[in-house]
Parts: sequence; C-alpha cells; structure tokens
Amino acid sequence: MSNPVDFLAAIGNTPLIRLRGASAETGCEIFGKAEFMNPGGSVKDRAARGIVTDAEQRGLLAPGGTVVEGTAGNTGIGLAHVCAARGYRCVIVMPDNQSPEKYALIEALGAEVHRVKTVPYSDPNHYQKVAGRMAAELPGAYWTNQFDNTANRRAHVESTGPEIWEQTGGRIDAFVSASGTGGTLGGVSQYLKSRNPRVRTVLADPPGSALYEYIRNGVLKATGSGSITEGIGIGRVTANMQDAPVDDAVHIPDTESVACVYRLLREEGLFLSSTSGVNVAGAVRVARELGPGHVVVTMLCDSGSKYLSRLYNREWLAQKGLLEAALGR
Repeated sequence: MSNPVDFLAAIGNTPLIRLRGASAETGCEIFGKAEFMNPGGSVKDRAARGIVTDAEQRGLLAPGGTVVEGTAGNTGIGLAHVCAARGYRCVIVMPDNQSPEKYALIEALGAEVHRVKTVPYSDPNHYQKVAGRMAAELPGAYWTNQFDNTANRRAHVESTGPEIWEQTGGRIDAFVSASGTGGTLGGVSQYLKSRNPRVRTVLADPPGSALYEYIRNGVLKATGSGSITEGIGIGRVTANMQDAPVDDAVHIPDTESVACVYRLLREEGLFLSSTSGVNVAGAVRVARELGPGHVVVTMLCDSGSKYLSRLYNREWLAQKGLLEAALGR
C-alpha cells in the first residue's frame, strides 16, 4: 500500500476533462474540472476543508466542537463529511426549496438538518442568518459562514487555481464559473490573474441573480425572474466576491443550461448538475467570443445524483417548461 490518505487529503487534484462536443463546436479547447470526483462529491469539499482547518488553526473550533452552516446543500454535504472525519457535531440550516436528495444525504451523513422557510436575504429568518444565530446560542459552536468567510476563497487560491494552471501548462485563455458564495470564482480568478493578468475571467449567471448586472454595470439588479438551479445566483456581493478580479459576465437561461446538461450526458457520458450546465454553456459562449484556438476552463461542480427528482425527472421538467430543452428539440 502506497501513500494512503484521509478524507481531507483526498480532496482536490481532480482531473480536467476535455469536452469533445463543445470543443469541436467552437474550435477551442474547452475543459471541465471534474469536481464531482471529490470524495464528498462536489467542489464544495474544498471550501468545507479550507474553512474548518482555518478555524482549527485560529483556535476558533476546539476538539469535540460544533460546526454550524446555512447552505443550499453541497457545502452542507462537504461539512458533514469533514465533521465526521474530524469528530465534530454538524448542524446544517437549509431553505425548504432544495431537492429532497440533499436533505436525505446530509442526514445520512450524521448531520442535523433544520429546514427553514425560503425568504429573501433581507429577512431576519433567511437561512444564513438563522445559522448565525444558532451558532451564537450553541456552546462550543463555530459558524462557518461560507458566504463571507474568506477562508472559502483562499481554499481556491491555494488549490483549485494552481491545479488548473498546472494542468493546462499555463495555456489558459479564459476561466468561466457560476457563483454562489463567490469562493470558487473569486479564488480561481485571483490565482490565475496572479500568474497571467491576460487570462479572461467570466461569471456565468442564471436567471434571478443580480450578479450579472453587477459585473457588467456595477448595479445589483436581478436579471430574469428565477431559475431551477440550486445554490448559485444571489442578490448581494459577498466578502468572497468583493474585489474579485472578474472581467465579464454571461447570462444563461434555464433552457440553455438544461439543454447543455442533457447534451453532456448524451455526448460525453457526464451525469451532472444544473450548475455544471450553466458553467459549460457559459464556457461555450466565451469560447465563441474569443474565437477558435483558445483554451477555456470551467467547473463540473457536482453529479446529477442529487437532482434525480427534479432535473432528471421528465414530469418535473415538463411542469417547468423545460422538457423540450432536455430532449434537444
């Protein structure tokens, strides 16, 4: 047996997958970073590890303590794994509009799940604010605060960005990513720009988010009326997104992201989430803008297994008016 590792050490060093169809269509080399291959199944494993280890190093989380977070799902899954591996109690607060598979998985991992009504961030009962209050009331608890804890962004400066740079041999022209907390987009952009300021960094944003207008025009204004995507697209600038070196943004409607998800399944054998569809659709847009011969990298955030009852359910898609897009019609 050579070089065995624990759960935390197994996070990262995910491969880049060349997306054949998208590459052929644009004349560019389009790669997706296979974050679904992390041990907890998503890119959020990186944030979970980075935030928890940062809290340990700063003395904010003691042995046997409690980790509290407000999350749409994947960070909660990553934290549940990390907490089990490190011996912490894990308490997760989630809005009540997420896929059923996420609640079930987090509970199966041993975390406590508290569902709260879905309300705007301005409401004091927003799931992130509820999590903060719960952490303040529980003895020995630490609120990981993924949206405004910059250990999240730093995790991508220290791992995801360097991996992409090394895997492309520094031959990367653009990086495209959606944003929830801003950690991935902000951190990877920061690192890549430090190596080559000419790398173009682009936000891929779903309907209902205010970040597209913020990046393009400096104004927080929602574009569209809502999306089926979970965990991305918000109405404020988080600490992780503050001053992130992002050059541009593209708006990706649900019809485009869903069509992309199903095309990736049919053509590439990749079973992915709607966020991954937003990302790849955005990468295709950026590749077309750049023209043939460029290298574009995006994130394949997580697999489709947590979205079987929605994104991969024909009846649900039909209710949302998205079945035709999924069928490629």
